[in-house]
Amino acid sequence: MLKNKKIKLGISPIAWTNDDMPELGAENTFEQCISEMALAGFVGSEVGNKYPRDVKELKKALHLRGLEIASAWFSYYITTAPFEKTKERFVNHRDFLYEMGAKVIVVSEQGHSIQGCEDKPLFDEKPHFTDEEWIKLAYGLNELGKLAQDKDMYIVYHHHMGTGVQTTEEIDRLLRMTDEDLVYLLYDTGHLYFSGEDTIDILKRYLPRIKHIHLKDVRPKIMNKVKNERLSFLRSVREGVFTVPGDGCINFVDIFTILANSNYEGWMITEADQDPAKANPFKYALMARKYIEETAGV
Repeated sequence: MLKNKKIKLGISPIAWTNDDMPELGAENTFEQCISEMALAGFVGSEVGNKYPRDVKELKKALHLRGLEIASAWFSYYITTAPFEKTKERFVNHRDFLYEMGAKVIVVSEQGHSIQGCEDKPLFDEKPHFTDEEWIKLAYGLNELGKLAQDKDMYIVYHHHMGTGVQTTEEIDRLLRMTDEDLVYLLYDTGHLYFSGEDTIDILKRYLPRIKHIHLKDVRPKIMNKVKNERLSFLRSVREGVFTVPGDGCINFVDIFTILANSNYEGWMITEADQDPAKANPFKYALMARKYIEETAGV
């Protein structure tokens, strides 16, 4: 289906070691993580908290396993802090990814975010930006987009549970307010479904601006528990709300069909924030790889 497309398949290290909760997977080493990624049949990875930041060291470790870096997350705070504070961090982040050969920089606004709060109900206390904050957000993203273009790179915005850009309406507003040649979208199946959005509609609607994809599935029983028991985002991850494609309830066949009939080029990253003590990362990586090969042809 996607066999002849210019698509690379990678996997996130978050199944082995969690950036928001480092105690999850604390026992798993960087070397184990990337070795198992390669053994499972993936060709790329995003950057995790155990990855060395020395470019030569990281390149050597990845090259030995036939892997490359697809991207890395960047936390943005333009709604709550001066842009200049973000700019310096962003340039350093951009330059590191540039040296690693990546083209994509994943950006997410974390001002007012509750995704890292253990005790805040995910749906009840979701943040909402003021009109003034939306203006700051759009301005800053356009500026980051320009900085990315200076290195022939581009930013993709990660809509995310527990943040001010989560819903269809919020994604639409973000894309309306930003320059279509500077700011692109990361399409994350799991976060959309968890939020209650229509994954197919959003894919069709925003396809021209989608430059990066996270393939994540959702366990509906856990999702309902999160809502009914008013759990936080971190609790939802611990409970196992996310899983790999094919192990939950999302219709990936239709998603892959739309992508096969599109001009999408770039990375598809398998991602499942799970507790590795409950869900063996290598087992789930193999499961995801097999499912994607059978359903997407890559």
